Parts: sequence; structure tokens; C-alpha cells
Amino acid sequence: MATGTEPSSPAPATGVHTASRAAIPARHLRTDRWWLAPAGTAAGLFAFIVYSTWRAFANADYYAAPYVSPFYSPCLAENCRTMRGGPNWDLFGSWWGLSPALLILIFPLGFRLTCYYYRKAYYRGFWASPPACAVAEPHKKYTGETRFPLILQNIHRYFFYFAVLVAGVLTYDTALTFRDEHYAWGHMGLGTLVFLANIVLIWAYTLSCHSCRHIIGGRLRHFSRHPVRYRMWGWVGRLNERHMLLAWSSLISVAVADFYVFLLASGAITDPRFF
Repeated sequence: MATGTEPSSPAPATGVHTASRAAIPARHLRTDRWWLAPAGTAAGLFAFIVYSTWRAFANADYYAAPYVSPFYSPCLAENCRTMRGGPNWDLFGSWWGLSPALLILIFPLGFRLTCYYYRKAYYRGFWASPPACAVAEPHKKYTGETRFPLILQNIHRYFFYFAVLVAGVLTYDTALTFRDEHYAWGHMGLGTLVFLANIVLIWAYTLSCHSCRHIIGGRLRHFSRHPVRYRMWGWVGRLNERHMLLAWSSLISVAVADFYVFLLASGAITDPRFF
């Protein structure tokens, strides 16, 4: 008896047309513009990749007292611009000849690359795996994150610890923005507000991470025995509900902070001082 779900013509036994799937000839039944979300995601991530790559390899215009680009902090090589009072740790000495940003960006970028939200974003945006809800992916087989290189996504929890350290350094950098260009304390400029907004978003995104939520309360069997951790777990849970928004907001804010420093260091603008 016909059920109305039989394919009208033989289809290749791959993807949505495998024997274990429902026999629906159409690839999807959605009539909305479902492709806008993955296309927009891919465009946004690609724009940040291009910008961050340019700035990481530029090795210039990343310090304008008292501001240092978040892409170049902390400074771990001898070839860094000397930042008075800043995080200058010449761990790699004079033998490192490339941009010092390449020494530090691996940690925040590794944290974001393995983030649960970003994995969903670029899987859909770049690999169409799947391109959207209720839209079949075009790949012949699916192995998930069980094989190299995607199995490395499991190190996300370890990148979280490095991300906390980097956020701590950026917090220190933000405190230093309450100086003027002569390093005198008690001053504030437009850059201070830019850095304050950035560090708030960086911390909110970092603490909203699923790994952070698990570290705080994921292994507890009885919340009643750990009231402090339970309350912290609840706070992180509320942040976690906005993890996608915080992921994009912090991505934009860190690029804006870097670009603001670039404009100052290159002489394109001057920093408006409030006091």
C-alpha cells in the first residue's frame, strides 16, 4: 500500500537517502530562507579570520601608551614593544623573530575554536554539517568527533584554563588604561571604555562556557551539601543561556579593542581624554 513517502525515482544510497532514513525524495521541506543563518555565520567568522590573521602577522601598531592590543598581550618575546608596567615576560628571548602575537593567540583562539557554540557555528557555516535544522547534510558519511582531527575538540576543557589566564592578563591591561600617555594614574580616555567593555564581555563569555559550568557543579551528586557551588553553578547557568550572544559580542569587542589601538598607534586618531 502506498504511503506517499516512497521516492519517485531511485536515489543514491548516501546522506538522507540511506536505507535507514525515511524515504522522502526532497532534501528538505523548509520554505523559509534557512540558508541566511549559516551564510551569515560563515561571513562573520571569515571576516574575523581575515582581520585577526592580518593583525597577528603585522607585528606593528599594537601599543599606544597606555593601551596594548589584546592580540599582543602578554608579551612573551624580546622583540615586543616595551610596555611600561605592562605584562612584559621575555620567555622566548631574542631567538623568536616572528610576531609575538603568534605566541599568545593560540590560547584564546584554541579556546574559541573548540568551544561548543563555535563548533556548531562553523560546522554549519563552512562544512554544512548540517547546514540547518531539518536540512540534510551533503556528506556521504558522518563520523562526528571520533576521528582526527575533530577528536582534538575534546581538549576544550584544557583550553578553558588558559583562557582564564589570558582573561586575567587582559584585566590587568584594562586596569593600566586608567593612566595617561605619560603613565600617570587617575586618568581616563575613550580607550578605557573600549577596554572595559571588552574585558566584561571576555569574562562573561569565558565564564559562560560549558566547561566552566561543569567544573563548578557538574560532578556534584548533592547540591544541598554544596550551597556555595550550587549558587555559583546557577549564576554560570544563566550566563550559559546567552553563550551564543556572548561568543559573538566578545569576538567583536576584542577586534574593536585591537583596531582602536591600531588607529592610535598608527597616528590615525588621538585618544579623547575625559580627565
